[in-house]
Amino acid sequence: MTSRPLALITGASRGIGAATARALAPTHDLLLGGRDSVALESLAGSLPGASAWPVELTDDGSVTAAVTALSLERLDVLVHSAGVGILGTVAETEPETWRHQFDVNVVAVAGLTRLLLPALRTARGDVVLVNSGAGITANPGWGSYAASKFALRAFGDALRAEERDLRVTSIHPGRTDTEMQQGVVAHEGGEYDGSRYLRPESVAAAILAAVTATDEAHVREIVLKPR
Repeated sequence: MTSRPLALITGASRGIGAATARALAPTHDLLLGGRDSVALESLAGSLPGASAWPVELTDDGSVTAAVTALSLERLDVLVHSAGVGILGTVAETEPETWRHQFDVNVVAVAGLTRLLLPALRTARGDVVLVNSGAGITANPGWGSYAASKFALRAFGDALRAEERDLRVTSIHPGRTDTEMQQGVVAHEGGEYDGSRYLRPESVAAAILAAVTATDEAHVREIVLKPR
C-alpha cells in the first residue's frame, strides 16, 4: 500500500460495490471485501493499489480474524455495500428470512464497524452505509427488507451521534440496475429493463462526493431516484 488514503469496501465483487471501487481507485488504495474471492481478485488486478479481502461477513470469528490480520493503524473510508434483498409479504415471510436479512444488512455492518473503529478514529474517517429507498418508505411486500434498512439507517444515526470525529453518510438509492434488482423484478413478475433504473456508477459517484467533501462538510444523507 502507498501513502494514499485507504478505503475498505464490502460487497465489492459486483454492482454498487464494484462501481464504488472503480470510482475511488484513482485517489484511494482499496481493500475489496466480499465472499467471491475470484471476482474480487479479478477486480483488484484491474485497479491500482487494490487488494482482495475475501471474508464471510456474517461469521463473527472469521471477520475478527480477517480484521486482526490487516493490522490497520488507520482507515480513511469504510463503505458498507454488501447486502441482501428478499421480498415477501408479512404473511408469507418465515422467521429465518427476517433473521437472515437483519444478520447481513445490520448485524454484520455493526460488527465490522465496531472492529474497525480504532483505525477509523485515527483517520477521522468516513463511514458510508449503502441503504435503500426502502430505508425511508416501507411498501407492501417489502416488510423484512425495509425493516432491516430502517434499522441500518438508525445504526448510522447512532454512530454519527456517538463518534463525532467520524463522518457517517447514509446513501438511499432508488431502483438500481444490479443483479439484486433483477431478482426483485422477477419476484414482482415484471419485465426487466435496466435502462429505467439508476446505474451503479451513479450511486458510486454520490459516494465519492460524500467521502471527498471538504473537511468542514459532513454529508449525512443522500437520496437518489431514477429520473
